Amino acid sequence: MLGIDPKAARATWTVILILLLALIVYAIRQTLFIFVVALLFAYLLLPIVDFIDRVLPMKKSRAPALAIVYTCLVAAIVVSGIEVGSIVAYQANNLAEKIAEYLKPDQPAFVPLPQPVQPLGQRVLDAVRTAVQEHYQELLQTLPQAAMKTLGAAASLIIIIIVPILSFFFLKDGRDLQKYVVGKFEDRWDRVMLREIAADLNVLLAQYMRALVLLGLATSIAYGAFFAILKLPFGALLAALAFPLEFIPMLGPLTAAVIIVLVAAFSASHHVIAILVFLGVYRLFQDYVLSPHLISAGVELHPLLIIFGVFAGEQMAGIPGAFLSVPVMAVLRLLYRRMERARARKEIVSEETLPIPQ
Repeated sequence: MLGIDPKAARATWTVILILLLALIVYAIRQTLFIFVVALLFAYLLLPIVDFIDRVLPMKKSRAPALAIVYTCLVAAIVVSGIEVGSIVAYQANNLAEKIAEYLKPDQPAFVPLPQPVQPLGQRVLDAVRTAVQEHYQELLQTLPQAAMKTLGAAASLIIIIIVPILSFFFLKDGRDLQKYVVGKFEDRWDRVMLREIAADLNVLLAQYMRALVLLGLATSIAYGAFFAILKLPFGALLAALAFPLEFIPMLGPLTAAVIIVLVAAFSASHHVIAILVFLGVYRLFQDYVLSPHLISAGVELHPLLIIFGVFAGEQMAGIPGAFLSVPVMAVLRLLYRRMERARARKEIVSEETLPIPQ
């Protein structure tokens, strides 16, 4: 009656709802990132949990298998933290002290005039008072920054604790949640498509996370062995740093290589050229030999698409966006292929069921 086209109105409301959903997703992006990381961590543990669940005689619940996996995981983290973490922490503190000494400005030498001897307590109080008076403004500026850093460290600690807890619930109730979502669709072909998508996602994400961890471990072990042969200072620290950076496509390995070369040059090492050659050779070995054996064909994407996705993800969400760019593109590729296959299957079935003209 008002001259409003119902189709145009529905299309407008659809666009508005999509924009509103995009705004909501952007507003809660940090929470979504935590849940996505927990989901990927769950897919990393999924093959181990399934194997132990098949071996155990109890089939009613996955809780015993989860308890065994999480106990072994905590034990491995504690042992590796004690064995490797102490060496890495020592080298990190040593490197920080050397950098601080290097950046400290040279002070002219002078001969102090003799002063009357004062009690030790009074000298300590005078020194503290003088330091506070000289650096009063710097303290006022530093305290809020230190508080923010403390809060950021606390938030990171909370994330480290929350992610395994969320992963536990994903592993425990993931199948029931999948059945519940599939059961909400009445069309038989839609249910078949969702089951196939879920099965493909399980294989895809589990293989991708397993490949990332194995590539990170291989890189860290190779770097550590080579640096030990060269007797490079801070070798254990640099090898440990390379492991998490392997999880960020392209940017992570490049950042690790730059840091390694800079630290080697800073520590006055005579093996900078050898380190550059080793990094280049190992990168070729990883990209053309190791990665194709670890990453399945379903995860492989064109290099141009990976470059675009990494830079676009970094611009949209920083380091988390760069980390999630490759799995997100792989999942979208899988969804598109499955939906096209389901659509073609529906068309074939509908053509076969058409009545034959007389």
